[in-house]
Amino acid sequence: MTQTLSAALLAIVTLLAEERRPGVSQDLSVADFALVRPKSRDHGDWASNAALKLAKNLGVSSHELAVEIADHLAEMPGIAGVEVAGPGFINVRLDAVSAGSLAKTIVEAGVAFGSNDSQRGRTINVEFVSANPTGPLHIGHTRWAALGDSIARLLIACGATVTREFYINDAGVQMEQFGRSVLAAAKGETTPEDGYEGTYIDDLGRRVLEAKPGLLDLDSAEQLTAAGELAYKFQLSEIQASLAHFNVPFDVWFSESALHMKGSDGRQSLVHEAVDRLRAEGHVFDESDAVWVRTTDFGDDKDRVIRRSNGEYTYFAADAAYYLNKVDRGFTHKICLLGADHHGYVQRLKALAAATGGDPDDIEVIIGQLVSVNGARLSKRAGNIIEMDDLRLWLGTDALRYSLVRHPADSPLTLDPELLRKRSNDNPVFYVQYAHARTHNVARNAAASGVTRHEFAPELLGHETELALLGALQEFPRIVKFAAEVREPHRVARYLDELAGLYHRWYANRRVIPLGDAPVETVHRTRLWLNDASGQVLRNGLTLIGVGAPERLQ
Repeated sequence: MTQTLSAALLAIVTLLAEERRPGVSQDLSVADFALVRPKSRDHGDWASNAALKLAKNLGVSSHELAVEIADHLAEMPGIAGVEVAGPGFINVRLDAVSAGSLAKTIVEAGVAFGSNDSQRGRTINVEFVSANPTGPLHIGHTRWAALGDSIARLLIACGATVTREFYINDAGVQMEQFGRSVLAAAKGETTPEDGYEGTYIDDLGRRVLEAKPGLLDLDSAEQLTAAGELAYKFQLSEIQASLAHFNVPFDVWFSESALHMKGSDGRQSLVHEAVDRLRAEGHVFDESDAVWVRTTDFGDDKDRVIRRSNGEYTYFAADAAYYLNKVDRGFTHKICLLGADHHGYVQRLKALAAATGGDPDDIEVIIGQLVSVNGARLSKRAGNIIEMDDLRLWLGTDALRYSLVRHPADSPLTLDPELLRKRSNDNPVFYVQYAHARTHNVARNAAASGVTRHEFAPELLGHETELALLGALQEFPRIVKFAAEVREPHRVARYLDELAGLYHRWYANRRVIPLGDAPVETVHRTRLWLNDASGQVLRNGLTLIGVGAPERLQ
């Protein structure tokens, strides 16, 4: 009904606009006004600010325009009444048949309910986690993993072609320090200055020796190379396993070091080509024996060195090469999730896009805030971090993912393990999963009692708890579309919190299975449709944030 009502509103507004100011209607779209579910059902099933938004351009008072729109809407089938409130809000109430028919629509749509094509035609690269392969993933990476994967799922549900990408930071000084640290552990030596510490380094040292028994017979340079390569391989494999166990798939694992390699055909490295391209665009200058990019021309707070005076390329050079590589791979939009200490990257990357002839708006940088855990123990292996694997085993994938996604990315977050381990309604993920499991329990008991869905009379779904539940179910497609548009999966989780509460309330007030020997009636069969529709939307929503939807809770 949402799409039908939106289309009707647009058609009515277009008609009225054409009557007053011919030509204005050509620029109108549903994006020019809102159609939302009111917080209180006293204001109807739907409310719109169309008159408030459009009255000024049409040279009419918002109240007068609202009255005209309301008169036209009232003539639509399925509309029980339309009221104008305040300066021009339009409140719409659906009739019982129109409101109740949603239950059947949802069941018949199944997993497709909520999906749309609002992002169709976009080829989007979502880059997230992108940790250094020098240690285990920590709690911050865990948050970015849950958020990034959920954003990708939402975009896919809205029709986008999405690639989940992990940028492996395997170039630079930290990799040499990592290799030296593992080699020292293999030799039984103390950790080098500025090296990596922790029992995981000792474990890697042992694994390196097991994989290459003759390691210590090599000369020192060969030892470092071999130890570094093997340690990198082992650590990256561990990172990949951690993410797989956390239900976070990646389509591409992109190596930073690949940007610095020359092609087998003699082609220059991607970093070299990026610098050449920036120079050809006229944005490069030489100063103090270094090569700079004039990013201040594109809104950056300072110009950036792209090649140092010693001839080494900077991280900014790798950023330029990586951006151009994404462009060459056909991505129309690039989304990147970064930690709280990366605020300076936002304008820098947008300036880079503009300098290479791209659209800065095609780069979206989502900055996440810190996350902590009450009472969490630091990793025994790494010493100073809370590991992803430890958290997952402690709290469970579902509880961890739901709690991390349930809050905006830009909000600091403290997890409460005691709460997340509870099997009670105080635990948000349990509350939602219990609602889903309950819908399946009702369906199983209904089948055993002979209640099936072979009849459907939507006008019978008129109890206040049914109307409230139907109103929430109607909201799901809009929530999915908007959450994808603003890259905020927490909106789905918060919606599921509300939907679960409304379902539990309905369950306590309406029976799907008749009492005792009472006969099965049409109303029971109709309620089964609403029960199953609720379960479907709960499952669809949980899937969008990578959380399981169990049919039974043990």
